[in-house]
Amino acid sequence: MEFKNTLYEKSAGTANITINRPQALNALNKETILEISLRIADARQDENIKVIVITGAGDRAFCAGADLNMMKDINAYKGMRLSQIGQKLTKEIEELEKPVIAAINGYALGGGLELAMACDLRIASENAKLGQPEVNVGLIPGWGGTQRLPQFVGKGKAKEMIFTGKRIDAKTAEQLGLVNKVVPLEQLKSTVEKLASELMNKPPIAIELAKQLINSSIETDLKVGLKNEAEAFGILTSTEDFTEGVTAFLEKRKPQYKGK
Repeated sequence: MEFKNTLYEKSAGTANITINRPQALNALNKETILEISLRIADARQDENIKVIVITGAGDRAFCAGADLNMMKDINAYKGMRLSQIGQKLTKEIEELEKPVIAAINGYALGGGLELAMACDLRIASENAKLGQPEVNVGLIPGWGGTQRLPQFVGKGKAKEMIFTGKRIDAKTAEQLGLVNKVVPLEQLKSTVEKLASELMNKPPIAIELAKQLINSSIETDLKVGLKNEAEAFGILTSTEDFTEGVTAFLEKRKPQYKGK
């Protein structure tokens, strides 16, 4: 397949996926969604890749949402299918065994915010604007926004953002817990690289199981969640990484984790 709308680079254990449609503020059409999905699949299969970073080309937009050109001649069935296609991508990102960082450089609107929310961590530049403006064209978020946004900001704020379609700035998003950190635009790349490097030095199996437990905690009652946590804790004690971690701690040296 020829990739026209994304860039892909692997470096030092990190797979960098860049949405490369700056002329359209990196809006997502069906081709771009497929390309991102294929990039994610490649990163999943590559044992050398420990962290995935998703960003947008240029400094104006991470992703301005769905390309409205896809809405031409749409009907109820096509609309449902378009929603399912976007949901499939965000679910793939959310369920990826490896940590995913969104480097939000500018607008993260509509499907762009939904894409970012599916990632594990979000670092935003100071010029970032986030929002779910779908109501302004008679729609609702269709790629997981009605479900994930309340988990970050609470039902009341999520309703306000979705009902009004208003954008919030990066600092407000940080205060709401929607992004993890805000940095000057010129520091975004280095900050994300530093975070990716930090994650790569952690035990992969522990990160994977922690991600699974946290993601499922929303739909799991406490009793079941604690049972799952105890089982995962037990599994980790049988790994080589656990032995290495304890040994390194006692020997006062840096651990070398192998994901085993």
